[in-house]
Amino acid sequence: MARSNPNRLAELRALRAGLAPGARLLGIDPGSKTIGLALSDATSLLASPYGSLKRGKLRENAAEIAAIAAREGVGGLVCGLPLSLDGGFGPAAQAAQDWAQALAAAAGLPLAFWDERLSSAAVNRMLIAEADLSRGKRAGRVDRLAAAYILQAALDASRLA
Repeated sequence: MARSNPNRLAELRALRAGLAPGARLLGIDPGSKTIGLALSDATSLLASPYGSLKRGKLRENAAEIAAIAAREGVGGLVCGLPLSLDGGFGPAAQAAQDWAQALAAAAGLPLAFWDERLSSAAVNRMLIAEADLSRGKRAGRVDRLAAAYILQAALDASRLA
C-alpha cells in the first residue's frame, strides 16, 4: 500500500472536508496513453473501478471528466502522483502534477494527489495471481483498477473522524 505523506494527507482531508454531503470522488491514474478512472461511493468509504479514457488533448479530457463528474455527482478529484521509489519528486511526478492541475482547473473541480508508487505493479500481480488473466486481457483493466487502488488508499488514509 502506498505510504502517506503528511502534506498529501492534509490536502486530501481538506478536499474531503469541503465536499458537499453525498458528493463522490473520482480517482485518476494518469497514464501516458490511457487515463484510468475510479469512483468512490457517496460515503467515501469504497473505491470502485469506473473506466478509462484515451489520453488526448487536455481540453477534451477535461470535458470528459467534467461530464462524468456531473453525471456521477463527483465533487473532487484524487490523482495518482508517480513519485520515485525513494519518495522523490522527479520529472514524471512534475509532469503528472502539472497535467492534473490543468485538468482540474479546466474541469472546474478541486484536486488532491496521492502517492501511486507501484500501484500498477500491485494490480498486475493481483490480476495474474487471482484472476489468471493474460497480458492482453490485463492491459484493458489495469488502468481503471490502478485508479481504484490509488483512490482506495487515499480514502483509507484520509478517513475523517
